[in-house]
Amino acid sequence: MGRYYSLNEYVNDQFGEKVYKLALDSGCTCPNRDGTLHTRGCIFCHNGSSHFAETGIDINEQIENAKNRVKNKIKTDKFIAYFQSFTNTYGDTEKLENIFTTAINRDDIVAISIGTRPDCLPQDILNMLENLNKIKPVWVELGLQTSNEKIAEYIRRCYKNDVYEKAVKDLKSRNITVITHIIIGLPNETPKDVLNTVDFSVKCGTDGVKLQLLHILKDTDLYEDYKNGLVKPLSLNEYMDILFKCIERIPKNIVIHRITGDAPKKYLVEPLWSGDKKKVLNTINKEMEKRDIIQGKCSI
Repeated sequence: MGRYYSLNEYVNDQFGEKVYKLALDSGCTCPNRDGTLHTRGCIFCHNGSSHFAETGIDINEQIENAKNRVKNKIKTDKFIAYFQSFTNTYGDTEKLENIFTTAINRDDIVAISIGTRPDCLPQDILNMLENLNKIKPVWVELGLQTSNEKIAEYIRRCYKNDVYEKAVKDLKSRNITVITHIIIGLPNETPKDVLNTVDFSVKCGTDGVKLQLLHILKDTDLYEDYKNGLVKPLSLNEYMDILFKCIERIPKNIVIHRITGDAPKKYLVEPLWSGDKKKVLNTINKEMEKRDIIQGKCSI
């Protein structure tokens, strides 16, 4: 199958050294939770598992706390400020600009990565991101998940594919890097559906892709469907088969930021095999070697 462009290779190319992502919180909620579109979020989204950072804490303090948490595991003084929780462009533009500007102007931050929804990028937000991108690189991570409109409706994504398509176009016109999240293992979705989603994101112009295993978490609507026998979690072998087909499909100039993911164990119901992060990565990497897939060390 040849080579794919891993995140570690990409950051070395861009910044000349290994960097580490720091999970931060901009204090935003989500239109799929505050009643604008819905009140319960996407069916797989757990309110607690979406908060990987410290809500309500000053951004400089968040960064220092995040650095302290990883200081014994890494050997770098350069970081990407990753605004991960919920929809980080869904809020007051002036307030968000202050948070993002504070982060991006720090000497230890080489870029910022902002997780959001494609339907939460109004003109004032886009203009703000464009200005920030002139200081240091800005990455915007869009949660597409699937291009199958029926499944998108089932998971309560609450926007159509053309909204994603426009968001990518708007961001790319401002030279902002786009990363697309794709979930593998959604209910009723076939391997062909997943490949169609990959093809759609590539056609729209995404710069990077995150391939994510579907996790069934406690206290979500997806969990209720699982208990009712409507959801079948993937085995590791099933997941790898689809994953490698996706990798083969993705052009070599597009960065693969993630090849799986893990969930908080206190919430995880299925697939239980995903709870052993190290074992999963080792198994995937060994299978990659068998299939002659050459890559840098993967980050999840």
